[in-house]
Amino acid sequence: MEFNNFEELMYFAKKRECSDIHITVGTNLAIRRFGTLEILEPAPSAELATNMIYSILNEKQVAKVKEGNDIDVGCMLRDGTRIRANVYYQRNNLAASIRILNEDIPTFEELCLPSAIKDMAEKPRGLVLVTGPTGSGKSTTLASMVDYINKTTSKHILTIEDPIEYVYPHNKAMIHQREVGRDVQSFSTALRSALREDPDIILVGEMRDFETIQAAITAAETGHLVLSTLHTTSAAQTVERIMDACPIDAQNQVRSQFANVIQGIFTQQLLPLADGTGRIVATEVLVANYAISNLIRENKTIQIPSMIQAGKREGMHTLNDDLYMLVRRDKVTKEEALKVAPDPISLAKLL
Repeated sequence: MEFNNFEELMYFAKKRECSDIHITVGTNLAIRRFGTLEILEPAPSAELATNMIYSILNEKQVAKVKEGNDIDVGCMLRDGTRIRANVYYQRNNLAASIRILNEDIPTFEELCLPSAIKDMAEKPRGLVLVTGPTGSGKSTTLASMVDYINKTTSKHILTIEDPIEYVYPHNKAMIHQREVGRDVQSFSTALRSALREDPDIILVGEMRDFETIQAAITAAETGHLVLSTLHTTSAAQTVERIMDACPIDAQNQVRSQFANVIQGIFTQQLLPLADGTGRIVATEVLVANYAISNLIRENKTIQIPSMIQAGKREGMHTLNDDLYMLVRRDKVTKEEALKVAPDPISLAKLL
């Protein structure tokens, strides 16, 4: 398949419902469709591949890249498609990974998310985390939460993103979106400023370091609803990751603060549908009741999975539970479910 420019490549990728495009100078183009990478033949010329990458950048960004810097970009193309891209060098050649974003923000129902996510979006304060591996749809889930709040309540929502992905239309809420590197220096700086900007809800693109974690917990303690993401694959692992990011002498204090503010942890994985027509989300839901907050406070995270099992009446379920249901309903194959199961032996026995 030959392309003359980036627009033709994008049109091809969108038509095939791809999620990602990879352009690397000196080698083949690649697309990711329903989670599987496909290499395209023949390889474009070095000049064409370079022009494709530069076509999504402005002059300032091109100059930064030519200096040898990696950059993150979020932008809208001429046809209205929004993309998120990372431009970098490998083996001294320019490369770009481009995520194609949904043109419309999908609803909870369209994403097949459990009702617990709506309950979390309606919390007046506290910390709600959406977690999962790269490419599992965390940003889209967060966007659907913000869009739901925007459509239902009059609140001031402040987002801190790197880069801005979804742009929210004006509705009931007032939404201010700040981009790290353009509007503000860092996540932690933006969070400290946010407390003086009268927000009701703060979305933090990612809790990357201790300063950001500390600032997010402080914002949740002071009466705001804070939404954020982490690259973890279970609720218990999420708690451990947050503690591991803290200096040893601060861990006890952060553990106590986190136990007080956490409202819920929503973990997700994307799996290919059994019929090959797309992907479906598998989820784990933790709702922070008194017992779970106590386990976090007492550093007994190993007991969290069994507490989730016992909390089904409150809308909780483990990832294994959800994978079991998806296989039983013939939505995904047993093999795909076992690949992402946190406890594949137990899931295999169940099935």
